[in-house]
Amino acid sequence: MLHANNIFVRASLIALLIPLNSWGCATCGCSLNTDAAIGYSTHAGWQLNFQFDYLNQDTLRTGRRGASQVPQGSELQNDTLTRTYTAGITYLPNANWSLSLKAPYIIRAHSTYGNYDASQPLPALSESHSSSIGDVKLILSYQGILPTHNLGVQIGLKLPTGQFGDATHFVSGPYLDTPLDTSLQAGTGSTDLIAGAYFLTSLGDSLDMVATGQMQRSIKQHLDQPGNDYRPGDSQSATFGLRYVVSPQWVPQLQINLTHKNSESGARADTVGSAGSVAYLSPGIAIKATDHARFYAFAQIPIYSNLSGYQIFSRYALSVGTSYAF
Repeated sequence: MLHANNIFVRASLIALLIPLNSWGCATCGCSLNTDAAIGYSTHAGWQLNFQFDYLNQDTLRTGRRGASQVPQGSELQNDTLTRTYTAGITYLPNANWSLSLKAPYIIRAHSTYGNYDASQPLPALSESHSSSIGDVKLILSYQGILPTHNLGVQIGLKLPTGQFGDATHFVSGPYLDTPLDTSLQAGTGSTDLIAGAYFLTSLGDSLDMVATGQMQRSIKQHLDQPGNDYRPGDSQSATFGLRYVVSPQWVPQLQINLTHKNSESGARADTVGSAGSVAYLSPGIAIKATDHARFYAFAQIPIYSNLSGYQIFSRYALSVGTSYAF
């Protein structure tokens, strides 16, 4: 069984590392939970975090199956490659509270054939490239509900700090100088409410289980004028993970990540192809480098998807990160 102090150490991890990822479409954005990835000092103080996520969407899918083409007149997308570098800082004034700020830098390349016409050969690809700050998130966590500190709740905001609207344009092809889809911009132009909870328990001397849930809902939009409005779809996520704590130096882990996103709305929205539910199986490992520094790496493999409309989907996603407590 875990002693109360060990439960506290591992629960503190969750409060700082609940995922704060954004959605550009039903499958955009890494859904990994890094809450069970690394360990660190639970004393009051600061923690610096850095994470890199790689997501390449290059497979066309609809519903629960693959697709070779889209219906006549629908957009035939080719590929979206997103690389996200997220820097974070967390402050713990005591054992019960923590405040986290996470700022992503998003590098995205997107290509599309435009609206599909079966009577014509495929046109040249239209491509876009963007690199900019995304939407920053601020999260307050409280884990003083139980004396073991293994149950916590969170509340926070996603702020409209990223470029949105018509910030990014196509740089080649038939859509040259045309604005990129609103959902593929670095930011959504919205302020979102974030709420979540987490729970950690022991399944034996060397096996821990973690369960988390989180929702994100847009509460204010900058793009709010009739005919030029956009509201991102609400999202919900849940994770169930196991940590095999056989050694303090390296901790193998396995997660199941579940995500669901509702459809976007507004004149700028893709109301047909922006919703979906996805499940990932995510193996990974955490490595203790020093008493203060931890590293982790995960792969995400989709095991289920049910997507509205026709969307390009990722065959896998990769995440690596590090944390330093002081």
